[in-house]
Amino acid sequence: MYLKKLTLNNFKNYNEAGLQFSRKINCFVGNNAAGKTNILDALYYLSFCKSYFNAVDTQNILHHMEFFAIHGTYSNQSETDDKVSCVQKKGHKKSFKLNKKEYNRLADHIGKFPLVMISPYDRDLINDGSELRRKYIDGVISQFDKLYLDQLIKYNKVLLQRNTLLKQFADQKYFDEASLNIWDKKLVSYGAELFEKRKRFLIEFNPLFEENYQFLSGGNEHVEIVYESQLNLKPMQELLSESVTRDSLVRYTTSGIHKDDLVFMINGYPVKKFGSQGQQKSFVIAIKLAQFEYTRRKKKYKPILLLDDIFDKLDDNRVQQIVKLVSDDNFGQVFITDTQRIRIENIFKDHDIDHSIFEVVNGIVQQSN
Repeated sequence: MYLKKLTLNNFKNYNEAGLQFSRKINCFVGNNAAGKTNILDALYYLSFCKSYFNAVDTQNILHHMEFFAIHGTYSNQSETDDKVSCVQKKGHKKSFKLNKKEYNRLADHIGKFPLVMISPYDRDLINDGSELRRKYIDGVISQFDKLYLDQLIKYNKVLLQRNTLLKQFADQKYFDEASLNIWDKKLVSYGAELFEKRKRFLIEFNPLFEENYQFLSGGNEHVEIVYESQLNLKPMQELLSESVTRDSLVRYTTSGIHKDDLVFMINGYPVKKFGSQGQQKSFVIAIKLAQFEYTRRKKKYKPILLLDDIFDKLDDNRVQQIVKLVSDDNFGQVFITDTQRIRIENIFKDHDIDHSIFEVVNGIVQQSN
């Protein structure tokens, strides 16, 4: 699977753009804020129905315009074309179509065109709160497990209902255990399944992650992602029963898989506290490369890989290691952004591989090789 063509209208800083891509490596070079990353974000939209950077769709419309449109043409596993379209108009619901047929649920599109993005913002995985890390693991698993995504959506709906009920109890100064138990049973059912799938995922994922970290760093540090969950200690029903008094006081559910976290470790210590900047950058790149390999094995074909400005602050040896890796047959189509054209040109002097280079200047993009 690879993306053949991309058309943009009024998306971020692009009035319009039409691009045709190499099936292997595509590079976008230009100054900061020229619009390189916006192209990668458009590709992310086509896979995930949303922006990688901005959750408010209407804020991705070019200023003073009424809509944006993103259209992509993919060559699929059967070597026929699939056309994906995303249109967002101000004041309207987002329209998302595959081969001109609109989705009733955006969740039904997730996983059809698997994609992995590596960005400087990935450092937030280490430094931000647990919610971002939960969203990350949920996003990876959802690309190949539709039932997981459905269960997660249902779990969050039930959680909202339970929290609403707890607030009503507090506001009206009464407590109805039977009503709460209705939601507890559903939370336990969905939560137990999600917990087991997250646990199984990390058992498979950790060896791939460590292998990629060792490849990037060339070192001997031991790295690991530890799954921290209340359900590691007690069944969810028991947790909910024990926390009901506390839940009633604080007016929300304090126990469950929505409190899970991932702890990133290097040589037995949290990388957030003890990892150098170089180690942290290698850590998150290795996570994403492991995600790529994991998804490739599950899907039986290669996801698209986006590398957004990841060469900055990496030494030449690590840059060469990454390029050597993505040039391998295990990788399919790759999109790269960089501010230094000479660095990109030097890379392809040393690697004989099909590629296209695009020059980006103030929202105008042109192929230059």
